[in-house]
Amino acid sequence: MPLLPRITTVHHLQNYRLEITFSDGVRAELDLETSIVGRGGVFKPLEDVEFFRQVRVDPEIGTLVWPNDVDFDPDVLYSKATGTPIPLPETI
Repeated sequence: MPLLPRITTVHHLQNYRLEITFSDGVRAELDLETSIVGRGGVFKPLEDVEFFRQVRVDPEIGTLVWPNDVDFDPDVLYSKATGTPIPLPETI
């Protein structure tokens, strides 16, 4: 399965909005509020905007990560940013 571009930079804008740049140069503004608020569990700390703004890019996996090790699938974020379908795994 081919990988979609990975995240290279992230900037917190406000609340749950981030500006994300991908390795192919695509830049997008994403609001992750509906992906975080009300989910509970490991996502609960991210509901605090001060904690949420501590987001960074994990250079090994090319996605967003927070101090409590929560991350998001970079393919899902790219799909959300561009409307590109997530590639399905090849079947044998």
